[in-house]
Amino acid sequence: MFNMNRRDLLKGSLATGAALVSSAALPALSSRVAAQVRSGTPRDRTLFDIAKHELDKAGDAIWRRDIVGICDYGVHSAKQRFYLVNLHLGEVTAYHVSHGSGSDRNHDGWLESYSNVMGSHASSRGAYVTWEWYQGKYGTSVRLGGLDSTNEAALRRYIVMPRASYAEPSHLARWGKLGRSQGCFVFGSHAFRQVHPNLYGRPLLYVYCL
Repeated sequence: MFNMNRRDLLKGSLATGAALVSSAALPALSSRVAAQVRSGTPRDRTLFDIAKHELDKAGDAIWRRDIVGICDYGVHSAKQRFYLVNLHLGEVTAYHVSHGSGSDRNHDGWLESYSNVMGSHASSRGAYVTWEWYQGKYGTSVRLGGLDSTNEAALRRYIVMPRASYAEPSHLARWGKLGRSQGCFVFGSHAFRQVHPNLYGRPLLYVYCL
């Protein structure tokens, strides 16, 4: 067992390689990120603030700085709650994504708690970095490394981003909610094909909850 931290992640190669904060509470932002979006909904503007704040916090552990993935687990699983925030284009796109069964024991579609504990099958909050691509049970998947104390066990827990049938629109239409993962970020096939190309180059992923 080992403790994954920002220095460990920074040492990895490219081949093996976001708590909601209001804009008023954010510190001065680095000049390395794009200027604040001037359009979009208030929620979009908040997502841009979060993306920039977390990029500055992560520092050199993040190599790709134009795209940030943000997951809002304060939203029911029937709603689109995984956002790709494009800082350069000023665009936000949203997708459905699952959460862990250990975070939703009533299986009602609402995330109730987080955990970073091995075997909890729960979702963890905090910042992640894409670590490596591999072929697994659900085809191409992306393994994630945790950058914070709240998710530093992500690699040991095999927290990944795959696709699965319980995240497909057909499952949602039948049950009114997505199925649950073992703490992983699971997408339907179409959503995964849209998200996947934006995960190259070691971008930042961040999980929070209203």
